[in-house]
Amino acid sequence: MIQANQQLDAKGLACPMPIVKTKKAMNDIDEGHVLEVQATDKGSTADLQAWATTVGHQYLGTVEEGEVLYHYIRKGSDEPEVEKSFEHTVSLETIESRDGLILDVREAAEYAFGHIEGAKSLPMGELESRLEELDKEEEILVICRTGKRSDLAAQLLAKKGFKKVYNVLPGMNEWNGKITKTL
Repeated sequence: MIQANQQLDAKGLACPMPIVKTKKAMNDIDEGHVLEVQATDKGSTADLQAWATTVGHQYLGTVEEGEVLYHYIRKGSDEPEVEKSFEHTVSLETIESRDGLILDVREAAEYAFGHIEGAKSLPMGELESRLEELDKEEEILVICRTGKRSDLAAQLLAKKGFKKVYNVLPGMNEWNGKITKTL
């Protein structure tokens, strides 16, 4: 199963109730967290995808198990994009030709629905507590969806003594290469 911060049971409900309940549940979760919506209404996939995009949330995808659809939506930010401040960056187009570790700091559900092959998943919220999993001497190419979380992660790594850290710009939302799913 894919990791989500909260689950919502909308099974047996018809349109528009899955969206009504999802909207209410999204108000109660933190920015960046992932909501799993369990629904049986086949139309809920298109409805939730369109709704999420319209209001600024990220529709990650759906997993179907029997009659139940498990939809994953990441709560968007109410804040405008922050200015990028980590000085060392690399372009998205060049990362496959580099030897470093691609460190994906998106939520586990975002990673599961599509990541660059060989990338290591280490969600931003767990980064500081899992630094021992990384090699301070290795080149680390930090990526997220837009470049915002990876910017913060790169700053944290540099502050903790990692020498060869680069923020990848733009992020996964611009990636046109091959992706790997772990569903």
